[in-house]
Amino acid sequence: MATYILRRMASTLAVMGMVGIFIFLVLRLSPGDPAATIAGDTATPEMIAGIRAKLGLNDPLPVQFGHWSLSILRGDFGTSIFTGGPVLQLIGQRLEPTISLAILTVIFSSVTGIAFGILAAWRAGGFVDRVLSAFAALGFSVPVFVIGYFLIYGFAISMRWLPVQGYKSFDQGPGPWFVSLLLPTVTLSLAYIALIARITRASMLEVLSEDYIRTAAAKGASSYSLLFHHALKNAGVPILTVIGLGFAHLIGGVVITETVFNIPGVGRLTVDAINNRDYPIIQAVLILCSGVYVLVNLAVDLAYTLIDPRIRY
Repeated sequence: MATYILRRMASTLAVMGMVGIFIFLVLRLSPGDPAATIAGDTATPEMIAGIRAKLGLNDPLPVQFGHWSLSILRGDFGTSIFTGGPVLQLIGQRLEPTISLAILTVIFSSVTGIAFGILAAWRAGGFVDRVLSAFAALGFSVPVFVIGYFLIYGFAISMRWLPVQGYKSFDQGPGPWFVSLLLPTVTLSLAYIALIARITRASMLEVLSEDYIRTAAAKGASSYSLLFHHALKNAGVPILTVIGLGFAHLIGGVVITETVFNIPGVGRLTVDAINNRDYPIIQAVLILCSGVYVLVNLAVDLAYTLIDPRIRY
């Protein structure tokens, strides 16, 4: 196990190195000039050239990448081009809403999706199974922002049950915090629930057709015991895999959801940075998100042994 973890960590470093190169080149070679954006519409070419020199944008790309890489290795992601503040400090100020939304979404999606999948597999071909199939198709087809606007119109504007936009910090109380994140969580969770439910249903149907399940049923095992004690644990590896892989979908959905619901999180910070061509913030957010995604995949791989003791590394 220790050797496997060391190999995976080494491959993680290599992946992060390639991600860093890709992010750096994409941002530097994409159209647009941050110096011109900072200078404004009335700036002269001399003013723009001075800003480019100050930001180091006139240096060759390998030199710029070398300076940026060394700074990251020292834990310094630079300063924002527009605000002048440290990038990590700006990201830290926006972490609470994003982490709160991500945690609630993962919990709600996993519990609901697994429950729906188990129920659909237990009643395969029945009404519940058909409803789940329709829900899954809807969850995959409708964009996140469309779902968000429908929920805002229905529950916030028409019924006035929930706030339209905004975020309440956990320091203001668990109740207001939860209420402010309820609509964004449901919006972000629908496609994720559909994915988990479909995989759970398929895995459970495969396991429920095994001989040992029929033997346990013949010995008088209850439906609860068959579904949760015998079938779910053996079907857990694909379910855990899709939960981990769905984390990538979650990262992309957070950006859209925070924009729709006006949540001051990392997603909103990233959108603002893209509009302003703020390279340091964009690079830092992408690097950190990539690192989290790689670590989540590593954690999922290691968790396989807890679900299925037959797996050895």
